[in-house]
Amino acid sequence: MTVRQRAMVGFAAMLFNGIAIAQPYPHKPIRVVVPSQAGGGADIVARAIAQKMSEAFGQQVVVDNRIGIVGAEIVAKSAADGYTLMFTTSALAVREAVYSKLPFSTLRDFAPISQAVTQSNVLVTHPSVAAKNVQDLVALAKARPGQLNFGSGGNATSAHLAGELFRLLAGIDVVHVPYKGVPAALGDTIAGRMHFTVGSPVSTLHHVKDGRLRLLAVTTPKRAPALPDVPTVAESGVPGYEFTGWMGLLAPAATPRAVIARLHAEATRIVHLPDVKARFVIDAADPVGGTPEQFSVFLKSEIARWSKVVKQAGIKVE
Repeated sequence: MTVRQRAMVGFAAMLFNGIAIAQPYPHKPIRVVVPSQAGGGADIVARAIAQKMSEAFGQQVVVDNRIGIVGAEIVAKSAADGYTLMFTTSALAVREAVYSKLPFSTLRDFAPISQAVTQSNVLVTHPSVAAKNVQDLVALAKARPGQLNFGSGGNATSAHLAGELFRLLAGIDVVHVPYKGVPAALGDTIAGRMHFTVGSPVSTLHHVKDGRLRLLAVTTPKRAPALPDVPTVAESGVPGYEFTGWMGLLAPAATPRAVIARLHAEATRIVHLPDVKARFVIDAADPVGGTPEQFSVFLKSEIARWSKVVKQAGIKVE
């Protein structure tokens, strides 16, 4: 190849790269990893947002369910180009607080885009439990120390920490029973083998309606707009109790600021659309749409808060 030919090839390569760089974002499909099971609350919200983003971007936005730490690790190690994102829940902050070793750092390896929603969880019991409200449940637990149990989807899950926080603030002695997933824990609560559990509205309320579970309270500091007649745990005799679920969109660290800004603007617009908000009601979720900076500060505070609960409860997971 002559010098002239090499120069022409080099120029062509530069021109091609320039065109590639100049392509507006997004110019190809986007993958949104959801580190939780299909059909759950996070999956429902993620798919609602992904559908609207597909329409707005003119590109396919695909939801990919990769449960647990694996899903977060995939995103943390993906290219920081805006084409692999994560839609996650409060479980991200909980894991950071609990695990001494993770294959990623939440604060170092992710770029917050937007906190999409906050979510009320609910405290439910089996109907055979002699507790019509939270005060009754606390009194029963104090009368029978070490005899009541609560189930969760596993050690160090959000429901586990929600139950531990309830135990600490109520001053009761109850036993945590971890299961391999929320459905198993909920199934045993419905069967009467667990006395109570904390769950999402989408997974519990239809069982409440059918009489298989009793709804005692919501876990948020204020009553949920979707459940205005249901008291909070705090107002029901456990002052200071708060377990607010949340969901949010993140990208790998070092994702260009312009891409983050584009995604944030679109996500914020979408979560406030009337038809999307109507879908949130199913899971007692409310839109937020905060800035990346606000979401970053919130993540730090969540990790610090749950780290304190983990230490007080003596939870250790390797």
